[in-house]
Amino acid sequence: MLDRPTSNASLSARDIAYHMHPFTNARRLESEGPFVITRGNGIHIYDEQGRDYIDGLAGLWCASLGFSETRLAEAAYKQMLELPYASTFGQRSHPKVIELAEKLISLMPVPMSKVFFNNSGSEANDTAVKMVWYYNNARGRHRKKKVIARMRGYHGVTVASASLTGLPANHRDFDLPIANIRHADCPHHYRYAKPRESEEDFATRLAESLDAQIMREDPDTVAAFIAEPVMGAGGVIVPPRTYFEKIQQVLKKHDVLFIADEVICGFGRTGNMFGTETFGLKPDIITMAKALSSAYLPISATIISDELYQAFVAQSEKIGTFAHGYTYSAHPVCCAVALETLKIYEERDILAHVRRVAPRFLEGLRRFANHPLVGEVRGVGLVAGLELVKDKATKTPFDLKMGVGPMVAARAQENGLIVRALMDTVALCPPLVITADEIDEMLRRFGKALDETAAAIGVASLAPVA
Repeated sequence: MLDRPTSNASLSARDIAYHMHPFTNARRLESEGPFVITRGNGIHIYDEQGRDYIDGLAGLWCASLGFSETRLAEAAYKQMLELPYASTFGQRSHPKVIELAEKLISLMPVPMSKVFFNNSGSEANDTAVKMVWYYNNARGRHRKKKVIARMRGYHGVTVASASLTGLPANHRDFDLPIANIRHADCPHHYRYAKPRESEEDFATRLAESLDAQIMREDPDTVAAFIAEPVMGAGGVIVPPRTYFEKIQQVLKKHDVLFIADEVICGFGRTGNMFGTETFGLKPDIITMAKALSSAYLPISATIISDELYQAFVAQSEKIGTFAHGYTYSAHPVCCAVALETLKIYEERDILAHVRRVAPRFLEGLRRFANHPLVGEVRGVGLVAGLELVKDKATKTPFDLKMGVGPMVAARAQENGLIVRALMDTVALCPPLVITADEIDEMLRRFGKALDETAAAIGVASLAPVA
């Protein structure tokens, strides 16, 4: 048992004593202590010693407007004074949720009908699964319940959403996945394509594989397919050309609903308001969170087509209620902050800004493709991943026990840059408000981290990228 620190002990000691961290090796936390962030300004964050860092991951893919947007703080304060809480159970509502739902429907890239509010991306996807089951029960299709996700997809950590997540660490010793969850192929051309297989041919093979998988399961039992437009936590995997076009043909053939997980891609990350636009998706359900409020307060949404909504109306009349929701669904303060976030996106034309600076970001990162540690650079808009390999010619990965990806992330932090290691892919996803000059500085710090890592593991390095 750890000794309990006194009240005037350091923040790190108190954190170790009392705080259970998500996605953390608890033993390592005890020995090394936490990285304590005390404030933020623009795209920068500051630790307890006052050192500043460019946050190259926008918090956790989410702080789209950076860390000092006073308009969002003022919107929260004003709403706190006016109406700090209101439930939306039992036909109750409030002005901010009405305005936000109306605004979101107007932004949808495909026709949608209603918005259901949750508190996190995990809850948004969990809600989507329940809605799929409810919908098929309403239609008398009681066997049509299986949901297919993809290997290396990430959809959350609640029981259902963690089951959808196609990453072994999210299942191991949690007794997951639950029943009726299946996983299809990961659409990563660099890692899983056959020799000399084009992106289009790879996409065809994956669509044929999904078709065969649905046939094996029995189409009368397969209810939905869920996918991120760009896979985030699985390694920033951009879909190969024609992939979603071919996948959606398979879904339509078998009457399988399509859920687009826009939790990371939504609200400008890919250069369009939604990744659904970037990749030509036509989903029945869209989930979103993160940049909906620029992460200033927790809020998410599950948005459904009219076909689903009409089935819900009939079923809730039959049963007496649609018995799903959260105490904090459509919390008025969160809704107020989300509304102000959307206003800022429009007033400052954040989409145009992303389109202006994204080429500098992506081209700058692609220059690292010549670095001896880098096997592939992939990305779209302002999200990218660099896959680190032992042998560039054969794409042979490093032994994960070496921790080369985490080593790059640690070296980046030492050089004043926050990135995220996803095994041996290093992800960058800066705030959408990052400037061209800030991108250049971010790239400089990242190049230094790559070179220092190469030197540490005995690999000949290149001169830093300017």
